[in-house]
Amino acid sequence: MQRWLEDQARVRSRRGIVRQAAVRDGAAGPAPAHSAPSAPSAPSAPFVPGAGRRTARPVLDLASNDYLGLSTDPRLKAAAAGAIDRYGTGARASRVVTGTLPVHDELEAELCRLTGMPAALAFSSGYAANLGVLTALGGPRTLLLRDEHSHASLVDAARLSRSPVEVFPHGDLAALQAMLAARTQPRAVVVVESIYSVLGDAADLAETARLCAEHDALLVVDEAHGIGVAGGGRGAVHAAGLAGAGQVVLTATLSKALGAQGGAVLGSGALRRHLVNTARSFIFDTGLAPAAAAAAAEACRIIADEPQLAGLVLSNAAVLAQTCAVPQAAGAVQSVPAGGPGNAAAIAEELEAEGVLVGCFRPPSVPDGISRLRLTARADLTAEETRRAAELVAARLALTLPAAQAAEAVQ
Repeated sequence: MQRWLEDQARVRSRRGIVRQAAVRDGAAGPAPAHSAPSAPSAPSAPFVPGAGRRTARPVLDLASNDYLGLSTDPRLKAAAAGAIDRYGTGARASRVVTGTLPVHDELEAELCRLTGMPAALAFSSGYAANLGVLTALGGPRTLLLRDEHSHASLVDAARLSRSPVEVFPHGDLAALQAMLAARTQPRAVVVVESIYSVLGDAADLAETARLCAEHDALLVVDEAHGIGVAGGGRGAVHAAGLAGAGQVVLTATLSKALGAQGGAVLGSGALRRHLVNTARSFIFDTGLAPAAAAAAAEACRIIADEPQLAGLVLSNAAVLAQTCAVPQAAGAVQSVPAGGPGNAAAIAEELEAEGVLVGCFRPPSVPDGISRLRLTARADLTAEETRRAAELVAARLALTLPAAQAAEAVQ
């Protein structure tokens, strides 16, 4: 086993897909002053960051999913601190034992108010929420159809569901319709994301829901990147007029735009009752920590009452896309091609040295095999801060990529 682990490490290094959980202190700081980047050294070599590398340098964060900047908002901090004072640091048990607290009811009510869905059930993570809903709905007599760009949590949930699974080409509703029409199982569940995390494109939820209604299928929409950004912050399902529709279920994470931790499934009261009784990632998991639940509930109130925050995200997304000369994506994430995996990682390291954090997506995280820089627009940055950071990204790409790639990604 030890030799196999070492062999696997060498393969990852050779392919330029080594990942590390680097430790970073503090939140994003002020934007760096724009300056022309120095010529890169060996840009095509794989980047292997130091394990546990710690940096306290102020940076402008275009890598996190904290779209609205709420993770450091004083109102969320106060809500979390108040929950700790009242309930302690943990839920102490599964929610079907003694782990359900009043703060969980509060969170679920606020999620419903924000999204317009009739009922909600909070989980300890978005990953657990996706596992819970698909495994609870699945089985040999339920056909599960998912978009090929589905998040890893949905892929794993489909594998664990005990259902026959069919994967349709990304966004191909004609293929989906043919699969639904040919099904022999009495039940069907279609799984899409409202906004996809790598390419940043949006699903046609209205047409997908129409197909599901026509073929008596349930539509599960992962709103991880939609809530807080789409539909004035209420999400893409709400914007499509599907909130409360009987054949529509949505899942969400509380760790992106809501600035906290946890996940949720929202749908009918009957679905919620079914999950409480059958979702293994709910029944056999300790309840969501009170601080996270209270912070997420406060975030729901802020987003519902301040829809302009979502507008700021989208306006800064336009700045990122325009400066980096890529088509503007539907949500906060703007995807910029960056050559091979080693090259993309080297660019990300060089940008961090200049004070800008960006996401670096490499195989197998990218569905089409194209390594990218992932730039995340945020409501708590000014347009000028966003533009200056994007100019550094564009300049680094122009210097680092081979001429043909630079023409594709920057010009």
